[in-house]
Amino acid sequence: MEQKIITISYESFSGIDMLSDVDRQLCLKAEEALNTSYAPYSHFRVGTAIQLKGDQIVLGSNQENVAYPSGLCAERVALFAIGAANPSAVIERMAITAKADHFQVEQPVTSCGACLQVMAEFEKKQQQEIEVLFYCIGGEIMKVRGIRSLLPFVFVESRLEG
Repeated sequence: MEQKIITISYESFSGIDMLSDVDRQLCLKAEEALNTSYAPYSHFRVGTAIQLKGDQIVLGSNQENVAYPSGLCAERVALFAIGAANPSAVIERMAITAKADHFQVEQPVTSCGACLQVMAEFEKKQQQEIEVLFYCIGGEIMKVRGIRSLLPFVFVESRLEG
């Protein structure tokens, strides 16, 4: 047996004022995306803002459904909109934030495994890593370069491509 260790590297910022102008504006756009969240069941709203090469920004928010598996996370709403409308777009960075109707979100909320897998597919497709900011409104921001930092065992199967 051989034991292997995986380490994850990310940057941590104590508040939005510590970010570059570009990152700060993207976080504010993610916050703006919260306004279109449809979350009547969980009352937990998630917004994302994705910056494409050329500076276009695409917003997404979580969309719930009474049949829970039928809803979709904010990240995938925005990513699939990009894939459908502009399949050759290159994603440079994305910011994700959340707020709850009944309690205060006190730390950055990270993406679920399904969203990470979709992000990984976009990185593979564009052959470029995506920078991700997990933005806690009024609190810490985590900045990660590349989805493999978050999902080191991303599903890949090259034989499916042929």
